[in-house]
Amino acid sequence: MSKENPSVVSGRSRSVDVARFESFLDRATDEVFSTMMGVGCSPAQSESGTGQGTLSAVIGLAGALSGSLVLQTSGEAAMRIAERMMGTAPDEVDAMVRDAIGEVCNMVAGAWKGFDPALASGCLLSTPTVVAGTSYELFSQRAPVRIERSYRFEKMTFVITLSCELYA
Repeated sequence: MSKENPSVVSGRSRSVDVARFESFLDRATDEVFSTMMGVGCSPAQSESGTGQGTLSAVIGLAGALSGSLVLQTSGEAAMRIAERMMGTAPDEVDAMVRDAIGEVCNMVAGAWKGFDPALASGCLLSTPTVVAGTSYELFSQRAPVRIERSYRFEKMTFVITLSCELYA
């Protein structure tokens, strides 16, 4: 990221207005939570860690850009998301909860790219991959664009990270 102007990333990828991508991410996240769960979702102050029993859902991005969109949350928040989506409260982080987190990540990625006409038609999404556990790290190679945003719904928080490189 350019130190002179933190809103613009350049280099090997074309110049990107990071503030615009952040705005798209904020809109997409709120839209998915409002539509699918009937609850508002807004940017929040970053919090250290997402708690014990973290889940991460990863969507690969390819085409007009290459990278990933990752949603990371605590097990407690993941269960609440699944409950809001399915109408049934899970007792534990199970297959239903993992599926719900993967689908939310997929919907956010789809809505996010849909706000930019070039990405809407020129960026493909992978199927979601969900990683669960308490001791793991996710790494993204060659990502000159990196946006990390914390969000709050009800009293729960989660983090979405967009890491990508755009192609001309």
